Amino acid sequence: MKPHGHSINEIRDRLSKKPQYSYLRDWVYGGIDGAVTTFAVVSGAFGASLGMMVIIILGLANLLGDGFSMAAANFLGTKAEKEEHEFYNAFEKEQINRMPVGEEEEIRQIFINKGFEGEELEKIVKRVVADENLWIKTMLQEEYGLAADIRSPWLAAISTFSAFIISGFIPLIPIIFHLKNAILLSTVLTAIVFFLIGSLKSQWSVHAWWKSGLITLVVGAIAAGLAYVVGIIFKMYG
Repeated sequence: MKPHGHSINEIRDRLSKKPQYSYLRDWVYGGIDGAVTTFAVVSGAFGASLGMMVIIILGLANLLGDGFSMAAANFLGTKAEKEEHEFYNAFEKEQINRMPVGEEEEIRQIFINKGFEGEELEKIVKRVVADENLWIKTMLQEEYGLAADIRSPWLAAISTFSAFIISGFIPLIPIIFHLKNAILLSTVLTAIVFFLIGSLKSQWSVHAWWKSGLITLVVGAIAAGLAYVVGIIFKMYG
C-alpha cells in the first residue's frame, strides 16, 4: 500500500470522504474455497479412478452449486450483520429518548475508561450527546462492538461467487480440454492459484508475499491430499 500524504489539506480531504469498504476477505474466502473444493472433487474422483467425463460433471456441479451456496451464505450473513446494526441503532435511539440521563452517563463511563477526566471529560460528553447520530454511533461501537458501517451484502456475495468461479474453474481446464497429463497439470495449476491468492493477499498483510503464498499453498495441498486419500479408500472398499 502506498503511503498517503500528511499535509493538513491531504488529511482533511482523505478523512472527509466516505470510507471505502474492503471486500478482500470475500475474494480470498471465495477464491481459496473455489480452488480447494473443485480440485478436491477432481483429485478425489481421480483417486477413485472415475472417468474423465464424470470428473468434469462433478467438478462443474461443485463449481456452480457450492459457489452459489457460499455466495448465498455470505449474503445472508452480511445481511444479518446489517439488520443487527439497524436493530441496535433503533434500540439506542429509543433509549436516548426515554432515559437520556442514563444514556449520557454511559457515554461518560465510556470515556472515563479511555482515561479522560475532569473538565476535558465533560467537554467530550457534552459534544457527543449534542449530536444524536454521533451519540448512537458511539454507543453502537463502544457498548456493542459493532462496526461504524456495514458492507453491502450484494457486493460481499458477488465478490465471493466471482472469486469462487474463477479460481475453481482453473483446476478443470486441463480435463475439459483433454490435455495430456491432465491431472498433473490440474495439480500444478491449482498450486499456482493457491500461491497467487496468498501472495496477493500479502499486499494487505504484514507477511512477506512468498510466506503468505506458501501458507495458502500448504493449506490447499492438505485439503486436496485428504480428498485424494478418500477417493483411494472408496476405490479400495467401494
